[in-house]
Amino acid sequence: MLAIFLKTLPFFAIIALGYMAGRTKFFSEEATAYLTKFVFYFALSAMIFRFAANLSLSEVWDTRLIAAYLWGTTFVYGLATLVAFFRKLDVPTAAIEAQCAVIGNIGFLGIPMLTLLMGEAAVGPIMMMLAVDLIVFSSLIVILITASRDGRISIEMLKTVGIGLLKNPMIVAMTLGLLVSGFSIPVPTPANEFLAILGGAATPGALFAIGASLASKSAERLEVAGWLTFCKLVLHPAFVAFGALYLFSVEPYAASVMIAAAALPVAGNVYMLAQHYGAAPQRVSAAILVSTAISILTVSFVIAWVSPG
Repeated sequence: MLAIFLKTLPFFAIIALGYMAGRTKFFSEEATAYLTKFVFYFALSAMIFRFAANLSLSEVWDTRLIAAYLWGTTFVYGLATLVAFFRKLDVPTAAIEAQCAVIGNIGFLGIPMLTLLMGEAAVGPIMMMLAVDLIVFSSLIVILITASRDGRISIEMLKTVGIGLLKNPMIVAMTLGLLVSGFSIPVPTPANEFLAILGGAATPGALFAIGASLASKSAERLEVAGWLTFCKLVLHPAFVAFGALYLFSVEPYAASVMIAAAALPVAGNVYMLAQHYGAAPQRVSAAILVSTAISILTVSFVIAWVSPG
């Protein structure tokens, strides 16, 4: 585990550097927002497109993996929801807590870190997990919150969800890359080098942006943050592992990548959703902060556990 910890340490060190830059106000919240936009719309999208363009859909698509990830994620999502209702929380707050329990930082942390630590072949399983998170669970939370407040599910609401998915640069990059690969469209050398250079900025940029954004997060409601962190860092990878290893017999390498990705801390976009809908943004803020800090150790442990040898 020490060897894995030392390999993951530089990634978290860049997050810590971003945190210090944000905490000291050397990097303002406005600067963090623009860096996040650059990574999200340009660098990370270039990285995803380049990876996808070199993979065929048959290499990426894994029905067993999707079933195992959906099973484990849905189980923990349901458990977190039940606990929230037991505490007499309203539907929007319960939905936000459930989102914290299962949606990890796969885009900004998982793709850059796991492809370097576990090999570029990890990008296939990661992209499938990212697609499930974005298409299924990011849509589900919008439907739950909007329907609970409006008292019904409307066509307009479903249209908004659909447009949101079509505008997501990660989904666009993934789809275009797979289309380029599927139709065997050659990527010119200058274009490939351009994507490699731009995509190379995704790893340091994303990690620094995570840290800088954490600087504005508060650690209030620690008991709730502790429960959500336990769900995300322990229960989520555990149930995904059970689904992958015992229920659906996912291929060993893909299973190891999926379990490692499921162990990542709460994603920053959950906070944006909570803030947008005015649904418990403080507890999401605390969950992101606490889960990211603790994941320095837990992610190393999980990667060491799933790594061969």
